[in-house]
Amino acid sequence: MENNETETLGHIRCRSCGGDLKYAPGTTSLQCSYCGTTNEIEVAEEETAEVKEHDFEAMIREMASVSETEEQHAAKCNACGATTTLPPNVTSVNCPFCDTALVVAASSTARFIKPHYVLPFAIDNKQAHAKFRDWLKGLWFAPNDLKKFGDYADRLKGMYIPYWTFDAETDTDYTGMRGDAYYVTEAYTTTENGQSVQRTRQVRHIRWSAAYGNVHDSFDDILIMAANSLPLSIIEKLEPWDLHNLVPFNDQYLSGFQSEVYSVNLENGFGNAKGKMDSFIRQSVCRDIGGDEQRISSMDTDYNEVTFKHILLPLYISAYRYNDKVYRFLINARTGEVQGERPYSAWKIALAVIGGLLLILILFLIFQGGF
Repeated sequence: MENNETETLGHIRCRSCGGDLKYAPGTTSLQCSYCGTTNEIEVAEEETAEVKEHDFEAMIREMASVSETEEQHAAKCNACGATTTLPPNVTSVNCPFCDTALVVAASSTARFIKPHYVLPFAIDNKQAHAKFRDWLKGLWFAPNDLKKFGDYADRLKGMYIPYWTFDAETDTDYTGMRGDAYYVTEAYTTTENGQSVQRTRQVRHIRWSAAYGNVHDSFDDILIMAANSLPLSIIEKLEPWDLHNLVPFNDQYLSGFQSEVYSVNLENGFGNAKGKMDSFIRQSVCRDIGGDEQRISSMDTDYNEVTFKHILLPLYISAYRYNDKVYRFLINARTGEVQGERPYSAWKIALAVIGGLLLILILFLIFQGGF
């Protein structure tokens, strides 16, 4: 179930001319790339109901269920490990995550948990490209090639990234120590105006006492990226996501875009979610202990009513190579937030340093001449 593979979507045909349809960002329709006809995405009445959570334990027991999985045609990048969908009828394409060539002939098939919901693209490639260029223009000491890189709109790829969301009710038994502050007046000697004088001061001390108890916490939509292709330090800066606008999964929303298949399976995803929950649980324990300072000795947490969703979130992504290193740029395709890694031009930095030193020297000579 956790193999890193991807789906290749088939053609969706226009009802008017038979041409290829692509999802139009920010709408609920597909647009024909040939005749421009708009084709509405048909949504069943039951699909407009409230977002449904799925039982975690039941899915773990039924991972082999064909009804909950789908077969996907896939190709994996041997350079960065990412797995992405491929456009139909191509013989090769570059990996959106590291710019390495992917060969379709090296693809294979596997079964995965089918996405339950998708957050459709809200901004189109033109809008994303404009934001990308503006971001590049604001980078100081960037190589000239990087600025030119922003002129190529085709290097910015629309990509759906897989995520898990988890809900849970937790009960935690804990032991620890409660620290209550108290102050003691102490005398000390200091020197003032060359003379030794006696002074007093309030010194803070902590009185520790044993603490134990139980805390309950509720968690909703703990968001976990289900792939290892992008650094969390960048991807998390694209948050928040408007998850209240999720729509039931329909492959028509993916038409014209690629999507990555999860490489972090459901169980490991929940393990990562526990890590996020842990920090909140610790805060709850500290509040329950009370006092001025707290020490936690042990925590034993039960996770109950665990549910999950498998969702796809939209990004625009571009990979840039400089001095044999890959730099990635990401755009939240809902909000337009831009984040990325960036290279620095050594010669631009050197020129700036030399220029600064020359300016200091000139100012020094001017002031010296004035005297």
